[in-house]
Amino acid sequence: MIPLQVTLVEVGPRDGLQNEAQPVSAAHKIELVHRLQAAGLREIEVTSFVSPKWVPQMADNTQVMAGLQREAGVRYSVLTPNLKGFEAAVADAAHRPDEIVVFASATEAFSQRNINCGIEESIERFRPVVAAAHALGIKVRSAISCALGCPYQGEVTPDEVERVVKLMKAIGVDHCGVADTIGVGTPKRAQAALERALKHYPVDRVSGHFHDTYGQALANIYACLELGIHTFDASVAGLGGCPYAKGATGNVGTEDVLFMLNGLGIDTGIDLNRLIDAAAFISGVLGRKPVSRTGNALLAKRMQAVT
Repeated sequence: MIPLQVTLVEVGPRDGLQNEAQPVSAAHKIELVHRLQAAGLREIEVTSFVSPKWVPQMADNTQVMAGLQREAGVRYSVLTPNLKGFEAAVADAAHRPDEIVVFASATEAFSQRNINCGIEESIERFRPVVAAAHALGIKVRSAISCALGCPYQGEVTPDEVERVVKLMKAIGVDHCGVADTIGVGTPKRAQAALERALKHYPVDRVSGHFHDTYGQALANIYACLELGIHTFDASVAGLGGCPYAKGATGNVGTEDVLFMLNGLGIDTGIDLNRLIDAAAFISGVLGRKPVSRTGNALLAKRMQAVT
């Protein structure tokens, strides 16, 4: 049965902007988060605490977290790749995140190419991070990348996905996110991967993260709704490209997902018009139109109404 309520995790400020070639100021990032929470989003991935050598777009992480005007009921998350990153994220007690995100690949090939170590070693690095987070009352969410396809290996089996799910569970990760990083997944394959996560985590602790490289993201989300999954990542204005498919779209647009969910009568608590305002704002900062079809359609409709 398709759920009556869905939670959208907004990843644009972190996963979206870190993949944009154009740098965005801390002030604009803070304003984006404020606009997103004003639209009703209650789960926002704000930034990442990684080496600025590797991700220069997130070098202002501390400044961004300190500049937020937090709202009650909103969970602010950050990505931390290791204990050093986690310690930096929680150093200022007044501006600590409510949740941290850790990640591992579903394939050895991607793990080796991306972080120069195997899957098990990468997850062992998170064991002290998870323990330290829990000691501070901070939730830990995982992201299993390349779960439906790998740019180096090709096809990824559900068994490979389940292996990483079990490893994440073993170190105490609270929530399991399954990600189609390169956007090659199709509905049946999406269901097969997410079903493996559901063997080890309850449905309220499993989420899907889909890229729209081949235009399959909404179909994959619908397929997961049929499994009862009710948490999905999305990126305002479709921020973020796909680094493994030059010129292709990346994260599915939050507006596109919301438009579909509204059409299904599913409650999200998000105001589409205010979300479009946020999409227009950050697209203006970047000097281009939103990637999301809904964002472009509704902004064009507004322009027609004005003229």
